[in-house]
Amino acid sequence: MRGLPEEILDAESEQVLARVCAIDVAKESGMACTRISGPSGRRVSRVWQVAATTNAVGDLAADLVAAGVEKVTVESTSDYWRIWFYQLEAAGLDVQLVNARDVKNVPGRPKTDKLDAVWLAKLTEKGLLRPSFVPPAPIRVLRDYTRMRVDLVRDRTRYWSRLEKLLEDALIKVSSVASTLRTVSTRDMIEALIAGERDPQALAELARGTLRGKRAALVEALTGRFDAHHGELARILLDQIDRLDTEIAKVTERIGVLLDDLDPPAPPPTPGDDASVIDARRRLAEIPGINTESAQLIIAEIGLDMTRFPTAAHLVSWAKLCPRTIQSGTSLTAGKAGKGNPYLKGALGIAAATAARGNGTFLSARYRRVVKRRGKGKALVAVARSILVIVWHLLADPTARFQDLGSDFYDRRVDTTRKINSLVRQLEALGHTVTLQPAA
Repeated sequence: MRGLPEEILDAESEQVLARVCAIDVAKESGMACTRISGPSGRRVSRVWQVAATTNAVGDLAADLVAAGVEKVTVESTSDYWRIWFYQLEAAGLDVQLVNARDVKNVPGRPKTDKLDAVWLAKLTEKGLLRPSFVPPAPIRVLRDYTRMRVDLVRDRTRYWSRLEKLLEDALIKVSSVASTLRTVSTRDMIEALIAGERDPQALAELARGTLRGKRAALVEALTGRFDAHHGELARILLDQIDRLDTEIAKVTERIGVLLDDLDPPAPPPTPGDDASVIDARRRLAEIPGINTESAQLIIAEIGLDMTRFPTAAHLVSWAKLCPRTIQSGTSLTAGKAGKGNPYLKGALGIAAATAARGNGTFLSARYRRVVKRRGKGKALVAVARSILVIVWHLLADPTARFQDLGSDFYDRRVDTTRKINSLVRQLEALGHTVTLQPAA
């Protein structure tokens, strides 16, 4: 049995090049290798060591430009690749970053930096490497700020956790009554404890809003052994939290300014104009589960130029939100999805959990449909994947706007005749005779 031949076009990166360079990266230096045709027509490898300093890499870039190098490959070793990539990119060279896992040397050959650089150059000239996604410089700057905000928020959460442990040590159980320590009421109670107030009745009177209805429980929760050393440590923790709040606000403001430069808000529409053309941030924020901060982080991680990802499936695969396909003969299995971008997957995971808790949307219906047969974890990944597909379409088309398919999307796609026949067969298998009559 012979199947029909299938044509598979080469990707843009899969082309044979005459003049290439590859760099095996280390912390203090890098091993550079150029591959250029010699006078006899045979390919010649030239290998030398370059210090990982701005001046040395700048000189290397000038030499490569003078030699007419068409493409430079840099191995992604820790963060040490950045000085090489940024400097060579700034010199106008075509630079690609590759995963070290994809460029392992052939087994049985010696493992040295020189041979690794030669092997990397040979793979480059034959177009056998798949470049990693590196966004342009403005997006990288934005990404630094959004990632810093995520890290600062995590640090602030750690300090809140330490404060709760400190209160538990002082036998103060206010977190069992209040939903969180971050409310104004609990902050006032902690400040009063630090100031020396120990009367549970007086502390409970500081409750505001719905928490005032729990004053009796607060009196019991605020009866403990909060002493001077607890107050001193609590003051340190609260000061750290306030400092982080200030820094997070500064970073958030800076992110807004950077996004205004990259994706300026559209002016108010005039009568007769298409009001759907608005900035990407607002269009992404229309997706259930995504807020303004999530939209900012997603743009910082994948950029605004979706030509880097030919289809939504390419973006989903890059984000590792789909399982690997493993085929051998007639056996077809699904492998693990992989780690992917932790910041992007974290934002999409939170968005998926938020959308799943809602009602009346396509994403919430998708979660409930998948969770029944695949479990909560895989259902959330499925919703995150759907959100990323929506994001790709919105960014690929600047005029596109999100339109929810509705919670009845799957019900509307059901083949009613097929469903009826299936139910009739199930009843007949149980020994019943079925007569169908249309409803009045």
